Parts: sequence; structure tokens; C-alpha cells
Amino acid sequence: MPKTEKIFECEKCGAQHLKWSGRCSECGSWSTIKEATTSKNQEPRTNFQTNNAAPAKTVSFANVANTETSRISTGITEVDRVLGGGFIPGAVILLAGEPGNGKSTLAAQILDKIGQLSPTSSTLYVSGEESAEQVKLRLDRLSAKLDNFHFLGETDALTVAATIAQTRPAVAVIDSIQTMTAEGSGAGSLGAVRASAGILTECAKTNNVPLILIGQVTKDGATAGPKSLEHLVDVVLTLEGDRESHYRILRAEKNRFGSTEEIGVFTMAEQGLKEVKNPSELFVRERNILPGSCMTCLVEGSRAMLVEVQALVHPSAYSAPVRRSSGLDMNRLQMIVAVLASRARLPLGKADVHVNVVGGIKLREPAADLAVALAIYSAAKNITLPSDLCAFGELGLGGELRSVRASDRRITEALRFGLKKIISPPDAKTIADAISRI
Repeated sequence: MPKTEKIFECEKCGAQHLKWSGRCSECGSWSTIKEATTSKNQEPRTNFQTNNAAPAKTVSFANVANTETSRISTGITEVDRVLGGGFIPGAVILLAGEPGNGKSTLAAQILDKIGQLSPTSSTLYVSGEESAEQVKLRLDRLSAKLDNFHFLGETDALTVAATIAQTRPAVAVIDSIQTMTAEGSGAGSLGAVRASAGILTECAKTNNVPLILIGQVTKDGATAGPKSLEHLVDVVLTLEGDRESHYRILRAEKNRFGSTEEIGVFTMAEQGLKEVKNPSELFVRERNILPGSCMTCLVEGSRAMLVEVQALVHPSAYSAPVRRSSGLDMNRLQMIVAVLASRARLPLGKADVHVNVVGGIKLREPAADLAVALAIYSAAKNITLPSDLCAFGELGLGGELRSVRASDRRITEALRFGLKKIISPPDAKTIADAISRI
């Protein structure tokens, strides 16, 4: 029997260490190194010139026929948009998000819709966390049709794979991959997650069954488990949104079969996640016109979306002013505050600055810099910006405004909802120029 020795492996990047430490020396993450085991007596690698391996035959791409793979619609337009049109047979999708965000609810709704679209097909919900009675309570709340909705309470990955291969469901859901066990490893360990994902992925592709793996996230918001888990799957979806907010954003971090720029917008209701066909209308309708409020337009894939940026500025009670943001990267906020103080002569050195993006939306593109800057300026000066104002543009360290992509689509979306006063490059050259146009 080969001997085993203890090693320590980073949950985030998979780097191996001989001893435990609080921080991974490869990726710099804290508290991600866990104990693992490895075989000590491994077969030595041999030189390819000294063994009997025969070369394989190569194929020219000129001789490869083009095949059109039909997609399986989920029955939910927003999910199909993010996936690129629906499921590819045999595709493995990792659905991750904060606890309580609605991952299990969304997965159950997808199975319900697919069952309604194809009444002769069955769907399979595998849970290692809940019993059949607990899952049925959720399905009753969603008013799901249960005729072809099957449940499997199992944590052994090999047993789950054998069941999928025998029943051939239209779609299968694993809730969650962290509860699966394989090769004698305990549930949630690095080895178990990696081995279980490999077994289930092979089963899905062999039997052409689309598979949804629900994954948990760490305290930093990253997908729990080894980083190789994200490389094993075809699509990585994240469900974003604060638990206290009723908005949810579905985003593709990785998609082998489509774009990663599309997003799906939902609202959380008692009956599950409801699609938001026109998010701009929702955010504009609920807007309160007060000092510190500014509208901007984001572009996510083929969708232009109006969102509201709010800012609050008040004298600090501490020697070091507080900077807080929700939906905006803190480094970006610090830079915008510094540019306003230096280039626009706005006294923020002794003031706390808080920025919030309404609806739990996360600003990932620099096009929102100008709107954030104008919202902070409006709050600091206690003036209300025009109700029909929309601003977008990237802010440079010199106070200059740089153009952004899809400006025409942003302007069209703003005009469609009555925002006729547009401040954007190249009409405004600097942040001071933009402020003068308010």
C-alpha cells in the first residue's frame, strides 16, 4: 500500500504547501489553506522517448464538419439570455451566490419550467442538505407542477451519477456540490469537491444531460472549493444581490457557449424569482430626487440599463474620514474622491463619504465614474441635480473625462425614459466642465 503524507492545499488557487500558514504564498488569500493527503510513493515520470507510447493521429480543422447544437430553453427569458439561448446538452453549470440569495429557488423554477415545456420529460433534484418534504414545501410555494419532478436525497457522487445515467432526466440539479462525497473524502473537503465534480461532469457529458451544480461562496464572495472546480465546468453563474434587497442579478463569470457580458434581472417575491423585463423602468419609477442622487446608464451585453447612484457627505466625527460604498469598488471610490478634492477643489478631507448603488447593482465598468462624482458633489453642496439628468464617462486622475463604449445606446436608453440632459464625453472634457453644466 502506498504511504500517505500530510500536505496543505489552498482552497482558492489549489497551491500546495508543506506546512500550514494563515496566508497562501501564491494567491495571497487568508485562511484558505486546509489539510489534505497525498500518496507518497508515486510512480516516477518517464521520458516519452524511452517508453512505448505511440503517436496519435491529428485532424485538420478543414475536415471538421460544422454542427449546429440545439439548445434547451429554460422557459425563463432572463436565464436564457445569460446562458446564450438555453442549455447545451451535456453542459455543466455552476450556480454560486451568497446564502439566502435564491439559488435553490431559481434552480427549482428552472426544473419546473422545463417540465412544463416538455411534459413527457422528467427532471431530477438531488439534495444533500434537505429532505424530500422540505424541498416539496418550496415547490408548493412556487406552485410547481410535480408530475415529472423527481427527488433524490443522496450525497455519494457515484450513486448520483449512476442514477442520472439510468433515468436520463431532461435537467438535473445538485444542491449542493459541497455536500457530495467521493473516494472516501468527507463532504466539503477539497478532494471530495474536486472528485465529485469530476464524476458528475463525466456523467453529464456521457449521457448529454445538462447539470446544474449549486455552489456555496466564501466570506470573500468567491466560489467555495478548489479553483479547479470553476475550470471543470462549462458555465459559472453568480446570483448577486443583498439579502435585504428584493433585486437579484444573474451574471455569467464564465461561459464556453456564449457571452459573459449579459445579465439577468429578477425581483425576489414570495412566489419565487420574478423576471424584470425592463430594469430601467423599475429603477426610474422608484427614484427619489434628492441631493446626492444621479442617474447613469450601464451597458451589459446587449442591454442598456439605467441605475441610480446615491451619495451622502457629512462632517466626520473622526480624525480619519470614513469612506463606504455599496455596489462600487472601494479603490474606485477613493480615486474619485481624490480627483474631486484635487481637480474640482471640493473639500472632502474632513468629510465622510458614503456611496450606494440602488437595487444591489454592482458597478463594474468605469462608465459610471462621472455619475458617482456628480452624486458626491451634489451631496457635498446640498444641491439637487436636474430630474432629467443622466451622466456617464470614465474619470482620469487628471480630472479628464474619457469616452466609453456604446455611448449611442446609453443616450437612446436615457432619452427613452425622459432623461434629456446628457452629460458625457466628448461634450464635457473635464470633471470641472461637467460640474459647470449641471
